[in-house]
Amino acid sequence: MKVLANDGISQSGIDALQAKGFEVITTNVAQEQLISYINENEVTVLLVRSATTARKELVDSCPSLKIIGRGGVGMDNIDVDYAREKGLKVINTPASSSASVAELVFAHLYGGVRFLHDSNRNMPLEGESNFKGLKKAYAKGIELRGKTIGIIGFGRIGQEVAKIALGVGMRVIAADKFMETATVQVALFDGQTVDVDIKIQSQESLLAESDFVSLHVPAQKDYVIGSNEFNQMKDGAAIVNAARGGVIDEVALLKALDSGKLSFAGLDTFEEEPKPAMQVLMHSKVSLTPHIGAATGEAQDRIGEELAQQIAEILL
Repeated sequence: MKVLANDGISQSGIDALQAKGFEVITTNVAQEQLISYINENEVTVLLVRSATTARKELVDSCPSLKIIGRGGVGMDNIDVDYAREKGLKVINTPASSSASVAELVFAHLYGGVRFLHDSNRNMPLEGESNFKGLKKAYAKGIELRGKTIGIIGFGRIGQEVAKIALGVGMRVIAADKFMETATVQVALFDGQTVDVDIKIQSQESLLAESDFVSLHVPAQKDYVIGSNEFNQMKDGAAIVNAARGGVIDEVALLKALDSGKLSFAGLDTFEEEPKPAMQVLMHSKVSLTPHIGAATGEAQDRIGEELAQQIAEILL
């Protein structure tokens, strides 16, 4: 049986699939040619990440397909319900990349509070001629320790963010529509663990209390954070979105940054991917990454191995 990993798969995932007798194809097929390629090669399993879509037309047109797999969490690029109605298995790897995304959140946070996103732009341009001026400009950083982080969406990734925050010495609060209480287990390097109860509260109160807000919610029809929500936040607070593009109103975000309501924002996802708005990309108070939350070697290994295990359990 053939597995087409159209957006790539780690070598460990390839090895795991081949060890179970699958033929793994890693050719990147253009979206408009995907249906014909699957049919010509009698592909049984299609694996995607965020670049490739699997919509109704593909489901209807590819009778050899038995599984569609998403390497990662969100499956908004797959017509999941329709595929399942048609008898296909749709799988993903919700736990594999959680730690990687959480670490990226803190990369944005640490970079933001010490102006790294801006100093890394300006040091190559002015570091030789204006060193003292830049030193003064970036000399008013703050520490994360002792501050409050509010996590909107307290699933796997949100809880991984909480674990890092607790280790840093931050106060952690959370808002989640689907839970009333939560306890996270922080694992130390030597095997010891510490259980910490996290306060679950309304989003409105979370925004009012938080020095930093991190979003971990799925894509949805309406903005989660817009003008009203920015107005509810503390003056000088900051926000990070490593979830999905479109959960933040970027026009309202830029207004909040320009007015000083927010001190900075960290964005790994954007409303208009893969062509984010130039106003967002050029803003001096925005820390930017190109949707790389799960893009670590360790996460990709876990994703590949977990997909291989699920595929084998279904087909063998």
